[in-house]
Amino acid sequence: MKGLYCRTGESDAEIKFVIQETTLPAVLDSHQVRVQVKACGLSPLDLNLLGDLGIQRALVPVGREVAGVILQVGSKVSFFHPDDEVVGILPLDSSCSGLCDVIDIDEHHLVQKPEKLSWVCVAGAVRDGVCAYTALHTHARMAAGQTLLVLDGASSFGLLCIQLASYHGVKVLTTSHSPQQHTLLEQLKPSIARVIPVYDSSSDLLSLVLEETGGLGVDIVVDTGVRLWEEEEPEERTLLPHKHDIISVLGVGGQWVTSCQDLQLDPPDSRLLYLKSASVSFLNSEVWTASSAKQGRYLHILKDIVEKMSTGILRPQPEEAVPLYEATVAMDMIQRCQRKKAVVQL
Repeated sequence: MKGLYCRTGESDAEIKFVIQETTLPAVLDSHQVRVQVKACGLSPLDLNLLGDLGIQRALVPVGREVAGVILQVGSKVSFFHPDDEVVGILPLDSSCSGLCDVIDIDEHHLVQKPEKLSWVCVAGAVRDGVCAYTALHTHARMAAGQTLLVLDGASSFGLLCIQLASYHGVKVLTTSHSPQQHTLLEQLKPSIARVIPVYDSSSDLLSLVLEETGGLGVDIVVDTGVRLWEEEEPEERTLLPHKHDIISVLGVGGQWVTSCQDLQLDPPDSRLLYLKSASVSFLNSEVWTASSAKQGRYLHILKDIVEKMSTGILRPQPEEAVPLYEATVAMDMIQRCQRKKAVVQL
C-alpha cells in the first residue's frame, strides 16, 4: 500500500513530496476504525506548527481531510459499524497518509457522511467548513442583526463564511480580487449586501464600508491574510488589506478574526482598538485536532457542517478531482502557493 509523504529539509526549497510504501498493523486498537479512503483533500503543510508541537519526522504524512467507508471496527468502538460512510480530519500526529487506500483512525475524529454528499465535495470542503465555523461561532460569537466583512469572499473559505453568516441572519459585506470573482459574488445577492472590488485602485475599502454601515463600522471582520507594512510587498499580497484599514472598519466592540500568524500591531493600532473596545482573535485551523480538550465540541462542529452541506445551506465551491498519479505535483503546487487546494479521488 502506498501513501504520499513530505520529505523535509533544512529549508522550504528542500521540501519534496514522495510516494512511499506503508503497512497497517494486523490488529486494530480498541477505539480505532479501518477506513477505505474514497477521496482525500490536500492543503498546505504547516511544518513550523509541527515543530512547535514537537512532531518531527523525516517523512511527514500528507493528506488529512478524508472521506471513505468503514471496513472494520475496534473492540470498543461504539459510534460506527462496518459499511458506514464517514468523513473527518486526521490528527496532526497521525502516522497515516490520507492518500493510502486504507487507513486506521480513532473513531473520535470521524462523523457520519450524509448519503447526498459526494466523496470529493465533502473531502474538499470539510477543512474550510471547520475554519468558517470556528471563526464565526467560536471566536466572533456572531448573532442575527450583526454586520460581517469577509475579505476575499470568492475563496472556498470565504464562500462558506458568507453562506454560514447569511443563514444566521447576519448582514454580509465582502471583497473581490478580480472582475471574475466580482461577477461570481454579485450572483450571491441577496446573501451579500455589497461586493467591494479591491482590485480597482479607485475603490476605497474604508469609505465604502462606512457608507454601507451608516458610519458605524462592522461588528466582525474575517480575513485570509493581511499586509503588515505599507512598503512594497510581493505581488500576491498587494490585494490584501492593510492591518490599519481592518481596524478602521471595525465598529465599537468589534471582533477581528485573523489567520495572520505573525501579526504585529503598532502602538497607534493598539490605541485604536482600545478606543473602540475591539479585540483580535487568531484563527488556527488546527486547534481542534492539536488538542483533545474540547473533542465533543469539535465533533459537534463536524457533524453540523456536513449536515448543512447535505441540506444545501452550505454550498462549497466545487473542486475538480485530481487522479492519484498527479498528487505529488498538485501538492507541490499547493505548498508553493501556486494553488490553494486539491482533492484526490481514490
